[in-house]
Amino acid sequence: MAGKKTCFVFHAALTTIFLIATSVISDDTAPIPANKAQLSNWFNNNVKPYTHRKGSLEPALAKAEESPLVIKVTKAGGEKFTTITDAIKSIPAGNTRRVIVFIGAGEYKEKVKIERTKPFVTLYGSPKNMPTLTFDGTAAKYGTVDSATLIVESNYFVAANIILKNSAPRPDGKRKGAQAAALRISGDNAAFYNCKIKGFQDTLCDDRGNHFFKDCYIEGTVDFIFGSGRSLYLNTELYVIGDAGLTMIAAQARESEDNTGYSFVHCSITGTGTGTFLGRAWMSRPRVVYAYTSMSRVINPAGWSDSFHPERDRTVFYGEYKCSGPGAVVSRRVKYSKQLTDAQVRPFITLGYIQGSSWLLPPPSV
Repeated sequence: MAGKKTCFVFHAALTTIFLIATSVISDDTAPIPANKAQLSNWFNNNVKPYTHRKGSLEPALAKAEESPLVIKVTKAGGEKFTTITDAIKSIPAGNTRRVIVFIGAGEYKEKVKIERTKPFVTLYGSPKNMPTLTFDGTAAKYGTVDSATLIVESNYFVAANIILKNSAPRPDGKRKGAQAAALRISGDNAAFYNCKIKGFQDTLCDDRGNHFFKDCYIEGTVDFIFGSGRSLYLNTELYVIGDAGLTMIAAQARESEDNTGYSFVHCSITGTGTGTFLGRAWMSRPRVVYAYTSMSRVINPAGWSDSFHPERDRTVFYGEYKCSGPGAVVSRRVKYSKQLTDAQVRPFITLGYIQGSSWLLPPPSV
């Protein structure tokens, strides 16, 4: 995939008591429950709102959440902004305040970039009438990672109830540079709630940083989740568009012993076609785990691909834990994949995997 571009003891005791009394600290160690029906309670118990957690959040984030600013974008006018681009431009460099960009219903044909100098930005749409941000950028014109419709380089980003789409045509294997991303997330401490991310090849560049995806939908064909992020995907549908050529879900790009990787928990793999790989060894040490995930018949019985690099069989970390469905049958899995034990899977099914207790907040109510 060419072109794809971490007396003191007494005083400390009093401080701890004070913090517990004034804030609720999220539990990084509480495992995600095996029973999917308990997910909502688990999330509500471990991801409390800002008002309950002022003392446990990273200081810059706690300050930013004190007095959020809401600005509105509408297609029909009547508000200050009619484009998402102009709304983002209005946020000053060095921003220290949570800015919630409420996006009205409709389709916005824009290529949007949120630069590293603009942290604490939220894109929010109505869950009953989700707006769509779409563009047709391709690798041929922008390079793969910069082809994305939405590029987020800043920290503490949140998106809720948004459809992100790359409308470029499906690569046919002949046109050079036909890859087309819908989203690149390169900032740290980012969360996505009830978002739909649509494309074909290289749909989501989960580039770097700690990321959380909950109740989302991600579709694509080849490597449609790729990059070096450390990300937890919870209750998210991975939809494979098959029937024409090779299909693969995750191309995680770990190359050393760093603490990156993708963890898919209580997700569902659906779609069309057959022969889809859960992941491929695009780089030498990818780390991908699927736990409690429902896998349809689209999954290749072998499960995983070493991308024609057999030497990577010794260095990949490909794990599955208590998955279900016809695609989860393990009898024909490649030998270098792992059926994880309770102890082995534990680090991948807690908020600690993304250090969530210090930054993860629920989606806003606007």
